[in-house]
Amino acid sequence: MFKYLSLFSLLLTLSTSAISVNAGNYAYYGFEPDIVTNYVASKQKVGYVRLTVELMVEGDNLTIVEHHAPLLRDAIISIIGQQEEAKVKSIKGRSDIQLECEEQVKELLIQETGEPLVKKLLFTQWLDN
Repeated sequence: MFKYLSLFSLLLTLSTSAISVNAGNYAYYGFEPDIVTNYVASKQKVGYVRLTVELMVEGDNLTIVEHHAPLLRDAIISIIGQQEEAKVKSIKGRSDIQLECEEQVKELLIQETGEPLVKKLLFTQWLDN
């Protein structure tokens, strides 16, 4: 019994240390203030979206991403501003928008730095009307 308990403790320790090593390689950059922009709404009215965007970045590249933040923010605003109301209000549509923003951010960073630098783009808050 003690033998199995020791083995379990060892495995738990090893897996925990592996997770902390991998998690320590990434940092998050959040756009401040939140992004607020309009989108195409029906019936000749304009809707708006307020969202919080976080970029998952390898820790060494955080200052580079921060330097290019105005360019990245503009790209995200442009993409959202071109969306139709049905896409903005649906969960599937938001997921598609998030993916489109991530691809555009990576493309811009490749143009500017030669590398995508961003592992993942996350919408951590989404409010629309």
